[in-house]
Amino acid sequence: MQTVLTNAKLILENEVVTGTIAFDENGITSIHQGNTALPGAIDAQGDYVAPGLVEMHTDNMEKHFMPRPKVFWPNGLAAALVHDAQMAAAGVTTVYDAICAGTPFSAKDYRKDIFADVMNSLRLGIAENVFRIDHRIHMRCELTSPDLLRDIEPYQDDSLVQLVSLMDHTPGQRQWRNIEHLRTYAVGNGKTEAEFEEDVVVRQREGADNVGRNWGAVVEMFSARGIPIATHDDTTIDHVEAGIASGAVISEFPTTVEAAEAAKQRGLATIAGAPNVVRGGSHSGGVSVVELAEKGLLDGLSSDYVPASLLQAVLKLHDKHGVSLPEAMGMVTWKVADILGLKDRGHLKPGLRADIVRFKALGATPVLAGVWSKGERAF
Repeated sequence: MQTVLTNAKLILENEVVTGTIAFDENGITSIHQGNTALPGAIDAQGDYVAPGLVEMHTDNMEKHFMPRPKVFWPNGLAAALVHDAQMAAAGVTTVYDAICAGTPFSAKDYRKDIFADVMNSLRLGIAENVFRIDHRIHMRCELTSPDLLRDIEPYQDDSLVQLVSLMDHTPGQRQWRNIEHLRTYAVGNGKTEAEFEEDVVVRQREGADNVGRNWGAVVEMFSARGIPIATHDDTTIDHVEAGIASGAVISEFPTTVEAAEAAKQRGLATIAGAPNVVRGGSHSGGVSVVELAEKGLLDGLSSDYVPASLLQAVLKLHDKHGVSLPEAMGMVTWKVADILGLKDRGHLKPGLRADIVRFKALGATPVLAGVWSKGERAF
């Protein structure tokens, strides 16, 4: 059944135009400037209409599989369905659910306990066609884990896995180069000071050996499938160079301007956190994403741990930091889709998937009025 939105501010790649868009389950059928009097057309009342958001890295799924420390939700599909609804309510129509594979340095970690349940629940939900939006897996490979290769081997040919990132959370390196920021994070998540100190000693002792053994093996395992590979928390030029040597195409969450500049110069796409934009800085001492945007070093945004941050970051970049609305919107739609090789979505163009979001802006606050995934109402 065709949906027609008229009197809408259509956010295209290079401009915003007032016009009409028509779409159905087969895709976007037409876009033109000006309004229409077609029967059944919906008056968008001047709201913005943009492509559905493409989210390449969100940890939001984990919150529903373990809503409190050591509390594991017994119904995985129900947990996945709530996550799915939250992503749709944030305007996301394509999500790469970031699932952490491997645990740091033999430490007990809830992610290892929920890993298989998340995979099985997503597979079941997709098979039963009960999700509102399109789900894929972003496998975050914790290279510091001694058991990483054993943990991911069963999934190396899994069609759900569409993105792989290489993570090194050794204390004193990358995201946690400042150990005091790690202390604040760890103690805030339930560790005692004594447990933290003991953990740091073990993690620093074992880190380099595990990373050295796992890095090349993970790249070899997934590169044959042509899956995009991302580095994680690049801090130095050497980190960027290591990613390029491994065939990475994305530098995810660079922590310094130096690393972001090196990624830009060497052709890596830079993805950073939308919560960083909204909050005005990093929670772990990394570079300001606004600074990256102002320097022309930012290609895309990820909601990371707050789904609603994507559209909020778009409006803030536009309202407060001089980024044009089409440019900012591209950081959560077509640019990310293009980086991930998704040729059928991310743009408002006839023939592409009808993944559509309608919203108005109350200052820097987006208010969603509708989300369509593949032409069907998702929110």
